[in-house]
Amino acid sequence: MELTSPLTADTPDLILRNFAEVEQGLTRKGAIEESNRCLYCYDAPCIKACPTGINIPSFIKRIATDNLRGSAQTIMDSNPVGASCARVCPTEELCEGACVLNDASAPIQIGLLQRYATDWALRSGIQLFQAGEPNGLKVAVIGGGPAGLSAARELAREGFKVVIYEAKPLAGGLNTHGIVSFRLPQDISLWEVEQVEKLGVEIRTGVKVGADISIAGLKAEYDAIVLAAGMGKVPPLGIEGEGLSGVYDAIELVGSTKPGMTAPELAGRRVAVIGAGNTAIDAATCSVRLGAANVKMVYRRTRAEMTAYDFEYEFAKQEGVEFSWLTLPKRIIGDEQGKVTALECVQMRLTGEAGPDGRQAPVPVEGSEFLLPVDAVVIAIGQQRRLDLIEALGLAHRRGVVEIDAKTGRTSDPQIFAAGDMVFGTGAGEAMVVSAAQQGKAAAYAICEQLSGRLDRAAGSAV
Repeated sequence: MELTSPLTADTPDLILRNFAEVEQGLTRKGAIEESNRCLYCYDAPCIKACPTGINIPSFIKRIATDNLRGSAQTIMDSNPVGASCARVCPTEELCEGACVLNDASAPIQIGLLQRYATDWALRSGIQLFQAGEPNGLKVAVIGGGPAGLSAARELAREGFKVVIYEAKPLAGGLNTHGIVSFRLPQDISLWEVEQVEKLGVEIRTGVKVGADISIAGLKAEYDAIVLAAGMGKVPPLGIEGEGLSGVYDAIELVGSTKPGMTAPELAGRRVAVIGAGNTAIDAATCSVRLGAANVKMVYRRTRAEMTAYDFEYEFAKQEGVEFSWLTLPKRIIGDEQGKVTALECVQMRLTGEAGPDGRQAPVPVEGSEFLLPVDAVVIAIGQQRRLDLIEALGLAHRRGVVEIDAKTGRTSDPQIFAAGDMVFGTGAGEAMVVSAAQQGKAAAYAICEQLSGRLDRAAGSAV
C-alpha cells in the first residue's frame, strides 16, 4: 500500500485549490452578534459537555467585549489543542448539543466562536502562556500528538524539563498528518506545537523510541515517562490482491495531500474506500478532491452502524461520495500489469444479534457475489496498535489497549503514564482529539502529584 503513483503536471495546483479550508470563519461583526446570543449560564451545561472543561461562557463573554486575547487564553488554558478542536470536535454532540438554547431556537455556534478567538491568537503571534520555575525534574513524552503535547505543556507550566520524542518529521500527530487540510489546515496544528515549544519543551522529531533511543536509557534519564504515541498503519484486510498497484493506506493517502507531500494520481479514476469511520470519510473526500471520477465507500454494515460522525457523513454525501452498504470485499482483482481493475464483493445481512462491540453482526448472503469495477482501492478499517512499543516498555495491556488507573493514567509501571490512542478502547466516539488532550493533561497532573515530595526536596524544603 505504497503511494507511488506518478503525478500530473497540475496536481500541486489542484491540491492547493481543492484542499483549501471549506468552512469560512466568523467575521468580527458576526462573532460579536453570535456571542451576544449566549445566556452565560450559571453552572453551564456546555462546560460539562466539554471533555477538557473549557469555560465556554467566559470565553464567549470575552469575545463580546472584544477581549480576544483573554478569550483565546481561556480556551487554550483548558485545551492545549483548542484551535484544532474548534474545527474537528463533534460540537453538535458535545458543547453545542448541551446548549440550553436548543429547545428555544438554535444553539450558540461555540465551535465557530472558539475558532474566531484562536485564529486571532495565531495571527497575532503572541505567546499565550509562560513556563514555570524549573524544579529540577525531567519527563520524557513519547509521541507529539494531542495527548503528548497536552501533557508536555502542562508539565512545562509546572517547571518540569520536558522532551518529546516524535517519530515523524513534524509533531502534531493526527492533527498535523491525518486530518484533511480542507477541515484542519496544517498550520493550525503546527501553531499549537509552536506554543508548546515556546515553553522550553524540546521536540526531537524523527526519533523512534526503542530504535533510535533505548527504553533503558529513557527510564534512566527521566523521572517519569508519558506514553502518548499514536496508532500505526492501517491493518491489511487479509484478502487476495492487496499488493496490487493502486491499493492505498487511508492514513497515508490523507497525509500525501499535505504541503510538501506527493499525492497519487486519482484524476478520472474509480475509487473504492473500504471502511466507514472518520478516516474513511476523509480518504473518500480526499479522493474526490484529487479528481476521482467516482468514489464509493464499501461497508459491511449499514448507515446505523458506521462510526463516522453525522456531520462527516453529510459532508461526504455533499461531496458526491456514494455508499455501498452491507457489502464485504472478498478479493482485489488486477490486470496483467498488476494494476487494480475490480473489487469482488459479497452482499451481507445483519443477524439482529449484537456482537462484542454492541453492533449487529453481519453475515454473507449465499450466492450474492458481484464485481465492482474500480481503478483504486483505499483501505480504511482502523489502525494497528503499537504492540511492539507497549511490550518493549513492559506494560500490561489488553490486546494493545494499555491498562491504566482511570484517574491518573498511571500504567503497570509506576514510572510510566499513558494517554490518547494507547489507552482508548473501541468505544464509539471516545478516540476524539479533545479526549486525548484531556488525558494528556490528567497524566501531567498525576505526575506532578506523584513527584510532589521530590519537588519539595528539589526546592530545599523538608518532607
